Amino acid sequence: MTAVTIKDVAQRAGVSPATVSRVLSGNPATSAESRQQVEEAVRALDFRPNAQARALRSTRSDTVGLLVSDVRNPFFADLAHTIEQGLLELGYVTLLGNANENREQQDRYLDTLISRRVDGVIVAPQGGDSASIDALLTRDVPTVFVDRTIPGVDVPSVTTDSGPGIRAAVRHLAELGHVRVGYIAGPQSVSTGRERLESWTSAVAESGLSDDPALVHLGDFQSASGSEGVHALFSLDEPPTAILAADSLMAVGAIAMLHRLDLRIGEDVAVVAFDDVEWFSLLDPALTVIAHSVDEMGRRAVELLQEVIAGRRPDSVTLPSELVVRASSSSPVPTPSRPLGRN
Repeated sequence: MTAVTIKDVAQRAGVSPATVSRVLSGNPATSAESRQQVEEAVRALDFRPNAQARALRSTRSDTVGLLVSDVRNPFFADLAHTIEQGLLELGYVTLLGNANENREQQDRYLDTLISRRVDGVIVAPQGGDSASIDALLTRDVPTVFVDRTIPGVDVPSVTTDSGPGIRAAVRHLAELGHVRVGYIAGPQSVSTGRERLESWTSAVAESGLSDDPALVHLGDFQSASGSEGVHALFSLDEPPTAILAADSLMAVGAIAMLHRLDLRIGEDVAVVAFDDVEWFSLLDPALTVIAHSVDEMGRRAVELLQEVIAGRRPDSVTLPSELVVRASSSSPVPTPSRPLGRN
């Protein structure tokens, strides 16, 4: 089927192609009669303007790039949905990219978004030293960071203050009588991984919990490292009696490994996760979490980008975190399980 062109619309409407172009671009220099004729012809022919051609003739593409860290992570899936819906209400189509917690993959997507002439970009950056991040800023592409930041890069951002939630979780576990608490940390190459580990270290020192460095396992915000963390922690001569995973996907991996080791959550070991995924409250036992509003983060990111596109320089936003206590951490301190492979 041959694509309908502006000339086809002009012929049906009985006007010139230039008139059709003015009507479609919203130019007021057309008569009401001409606008009506063109609009009727557009509907009759089901004409759809070529978005790429329009972008070449204007400074707008009506598209925004969104790059999340890992689409499999429930937190980022919810964040992407909130941002995409918010942008759609403003008339933007979202081009979604998945960095897969990998800087090279991030840069490949960002280079593509730049070449597509998107009107702006919302990105959860994978750390510094990115030529593609530099290219965004050099080309003055309106950019907002979400969830993560890069030190020294002055871009409006929406992030979470992890400190209050982590301190509350540590106090909660200490008050239950736990002393050895394992922490499955995120990658230290990204801001959230570093900030949460710093908050954890400070909170442990304040609470009097064991500061044994073997109780910290460095993960990568993916489920496999959550499983690896639990395996490593419960291979210690003196395993922990509680676990805190620094994000939802590592918590999923940690829970899977605890089940494989026949360790009962809330009885043999207390578990706390950072991020409140909807179905965490439906587990048996329901999971204690450090919560922050993914919907609010998404809405504020869209608002910031709208301001940047309009040429303004909005202030960054920091959202709070809080502890939500559920059954996975409400039991008394259990008897420490024996190390793996020991009799």
